[in-house]
Order: sequence, then structure tokens, then C-alpha cells
Amino acid sequence: MANVHQFDVVVIGAGGAGLMAGLYASRNAKTAVISKLYPTRSHTGAAQGGISAALGNYEEDKPEWHMYDTVKGSDYLGDQDAIEFMTNEAIDAVLELEHMGLPFDRTPEGRISQRPFGGHTNNETGKPVRRAAHAADRTGHMILQTLYQQCLKNKVNFFDEYQALDLIMVNGRAAGVVAVELATGELHTIHAKSVVFATGGHGRIFDVTSNAYAYTGDGAAILLRHGIPLEDMEFFQFHPTGIYKLGILITEGVRGEGGVLINGNGERFMPKYAPGVKDLASRDVVSRAIYTEIKEGRGVDGKNYVYLDIRPETVNRFAAQDGRTNPDGSPYNLTADAVLKKIPDIVDFCRVYLGVDPVTQLMPIQPTAHYTMGGIPTNKYGEVIVDDKDTTVPGLFAAGECACVSVHGANRLGTNSLLDIVVFGKHAGLKAAEYAKSAGFETLPGDAESGAKSTLEALRKGSGTENAFDISNEMKQVMFADVGIYRNEKDMQSALDKVRELKERFKNVGVIDTGKIFNTELLNAWELGNLLDIAEVVAVSAINRKESRGGHSREDYPDRDDANWLKHTLIARKNGKLEINYKPVVITKHQPKARVY
Repeated sequence: MANVHQFDVVVIGAGGAGLMAGLYASRNAKTAVISKLYPTRSHTGAAQGGISAALGNYEEDKPEWHMYDTVKGSDYLGDQDAIEFMTNEAIDAVLELEHMGLPFDRTPEGRISQRPFGGHTNNETGKPVRRAAHAADRTGHMILQTLYQQCLKNKVNFFDEYQALDLIMVNGRAAGVVAVELATGELHTIHAKSVVFATGGHGRIFDVTSNAYAYTGDGAAILLRHGIPLEDMEFFQFHPTGIYKLGILITEGVRGEGGVLINGNGERFMPKYAPGVKDLASRDVVSRAIYTEIKEGRGVDGKNYVYLDIRPETVNRFAAQDGRTNPDGSPYNLTADAVLKKIPDIVDFCRVYLGVDPVTQLMPIQPTAHYTMGGIPTNKYGEVIVDDKDTTVPGLFAAGECACVSVHGANRLGTNSLLDIVVFGKHAGLKAAEYAKSAGFETLPGDAESGAKSTLEALRKGSGTENAFDISNEMKQVMFADVGIYRNEKDMQSALDKVRELKERFKNVGVIDTGKIFNTELLNAWELGNLLDIAEVVAVSAINRKESRGGHSREDYPDRDDANWLKHTLIARKNGKLEINYKPVVITKHQPKARVY
């Protein structure tokens, strides 16, 4: 092994969770962060609307209300001990970001500004509460920039544009990773006492998605190959408002500022589905409502989209009907200038990609594959667990979207993702450094790089009778059509059969570019292998769960079934086959009941 580096802690991924883990680990341990992208290009930068915390800067709010909303939003599948931990930590987490220099928007008094977001309520009145702290519609971008600056200040070692290919396990403990340097094609072994995965989600298994091109489930797929289970992979969230056909996200903050959904008949339809909170219902509720409107023939011009309307005259008319007021009690009044100030990126996206000006025109939208609630099972300190007894893997940690704590359960509330990465990224970093302090370096096997090397060589020397691009397109289309917002056994089984056929065809993929310098064709093919593995897991898990809950909505099992399915799915590959086990949901304060909006 020519290129060997040694650190106490190595973090894979430089999004918000990875940078938080790297920052906190570096305070007590020699730390490296490996990223296949330059850190400030990570997908956290695409998060728009805000980060949730019961700051109460405009009106009364409480962490226990935030907890209940998260439990309810999760359709009671979230682990309540972890949810309480996250919502109690939220206020300090946001204030810490502010002290690091994050430029939040401000109230007239100079406090952090907050806006309403779907599913976040005053538990006493049932009305939306302003809980999302925001920096215009660039909140994730600002978090990413702020954390990266802090990491540089704290002398975190960055390996930018290094693709992690494999985990090294020795004597049942994590001992490092193997990565390829994009600029040279050379393999590097990073020897470590603690390994933290923060590699993000896998939305690229779907055709229409808000996810970045790089969101290919790398971390989850690597651990799956090492026999580590994945949790609740059937639950994938479709964000209600993606730009029609492109899937680029239009933040929920648009509806938080008063935007409403309009069908092809010119009707506002959310009061029919969620009479209490209307357009600010949870994302699964709104996504299904949109697809129901389309399915019943009320899409625009018979097509698969509806409109999102943030035009001030429309917003103010419906705000008056809903009784919405400003924090001081005066009538809510949105102006064109306020639209440009509060959602500048959304205005630009619509003008550039749609030729539509949201200040004066309607935005065509459709639900877009957005976020996985499932992932690598962890406890609230980021330690990876492998069974229903919470057995941990020594030295192995995960945080962010690739992890499943589980605070999101069957459906994530908007703005809880940025909170998730900050809170659990921090604690994964702290715990990884603490573990490294008391652990020694395992002796690396001489063939530590062999798995990664043989995988890449197989792609370089493949027969080339199959094309990776074609396989990728077929996978995305069948997963979006048959394992999407509405599901049934027949269609999902058909999708699973197709994915397994594609996995067989993938064995015959060969790359044309056999060079080593920035061989993106080779790495794209490797990423496709990850996506196919994850797509299979998602389909198997979805077929197995015979109920509807949160983001998992089955036409053949339309009801939630707490008697049989109030449990987490654990799916692992054993002896070449996928096996399913279960883990109980942690219930502390809130017993399951029907969700009413």
C-alpha cells in the first residue's frame, strides 16, 4: 500500500453533518474529512427554507411542542427519546451557528427571524407557528459556508475530491477507509481509530428528484456490503413542490410566506385535505393531495402538475380568509419587494429554468423525490447499531441523511433535516473522538485495498455489452413510476424484478475511458452499482411493509396498522440474500393516534 495516511478520526462526506462531525472531532483528536466534492459544493448547500428551533422570537413556542410535531409528523414511527434529544438541543444548536457567524435574517428587534413551515404548530391552538430560522432561502448554503470556515480555522485535514470506495474492518472494528484520488486515480488508505459516515442520501434512484447528481447512497451501500443492516429504507419523502419535470426544489418557505397550491381548475385545494393547517400540512400529506388532484383530472391542462402561487394579491386574499396576521396582530400583507427579499433564489430558479416570474405568474410544480428517512441505524450519539438490542460496531459512526437515528420516522418535517445534521453531526464527532482517545490503531491487513481495486478493475475490463447510462435511466424510471408516492404490490414487485435484471446487466458494463486522471465515467459506473443495491433494498423493504404510514402509501393497504407494523425495518445482506428483521419504536410520551391536520 503506497499511500497510507493515519488519523484518529476520519469523516466521509463534507456536507453539514460531515463538517459538524469533523469540527467537533478535531477539538479532541487528529481528524480528516474525505469528500468526493469540494466541501462547499456539498448538497447541504441546496437546503433552502430554514432550520427548526423553538426560539419563540415572534410568538410563544416550546421544545416540547416541537417534539410532539416531529413525533406526529413521523406518523409515530420516530424514536421519541432521540426526537426529544434533538428538539431540546435545537435552540443551542441554532444559537451556536449564529455565534459562528451564520448570517440569519433578523426581526426588527435584531433577533433571529423565523417563518412558519409545514407540520410545525402551536400545540394549544393548532395553528402554524414560526419555528424555521432562516437566511433568506439560502439557509443550507450559509450553514455549509459557516461550518467549512470553522473547520479550516480548527485545522481539520481535508482530502477534497477523494471518493471513498470501501470500509476497512479489522477484528469487528472500523479501522479506516480506502479512497481513490480523482486527480490521479491512485488509491489511498486512511488508517483510523474511528470512521464517521456522512455521505448523504440516495435520491438518484428516482427519475425526478431534487437531489444532487452526487447523491448516490455511497455510504449506505458500502456498509450494506459489509453485512451491516439498513433501517426503514421503505420510507422516502417526496417534496410537494419541485419544478415541473426538472425536480429542482421550490422551498416550503414559499408556502411559509403565504404561497398556496392551485389546481388546473383554478381552485385552492389544500383546505379539502388539511382544513386546519391547509398548505402547511406535512409533506407526505401535501404530496398525496397533489397527486390525487392530478389523478382525478384536475392537473393543469390534463398534465402531471399543479401551480404554486406566491403572487402578492393571491397570498393577501387568502391570508385574509385564513385570518393570518403579522406578529404584531396587524393583517398579513405580502409585497412584491418582500417576495424578492425572502425567496431570491426561488425567483431566480423560476426565471431561469421556467421563464416564469413568481411575483406575477404561477409556478408549475410536481412532487419530487427529496429525502430518505431510512439509512444506517445509529443511536443519538451517532454510533452504528446492528440489531434490535442496540449492539454497536466499535469505531463506526454515521450522521446526517445517510443515517437513521430515527428522528424522522415515516415522514420528515421540513427544516428538521438541517437540525438533524447539526445536532447529530456534532455528537457523532464528539463520540468518535472520545472513542479514538481510548482505542489503539488496528493492524491493517496487507490486502486492505484489494476489494476497492478489484471493483474498479472489473469496470475497466468489463465486456462493455451494457451501457451504464441506459441502466441508470431504466432504474430511475421504474423506481419513480412504481415505488413512488403511491405504491402497490404488483407494481413494486415488477420494479424489483426490473432492478434485479438491471443488476445482472450491470455485470457487463465496461467503461470506455480506461485512464486514471479524473475518470468520471469510471466513478459514475461505480456509483450506479451503489444505486442499484439501494434501489433493490428500497423495493424489498416497501413490498414487505403491508400498511400505509407517512411517506409509504400503499393503495392495497391504505390504513396504518399499529398492531402489526409499529416497528422499524432492519434489512441486511447475508450470504448474498436480503434478510429482514425488526427493531421496536421507542415510545416515551406520545402514544400513537390518528394524524389530523
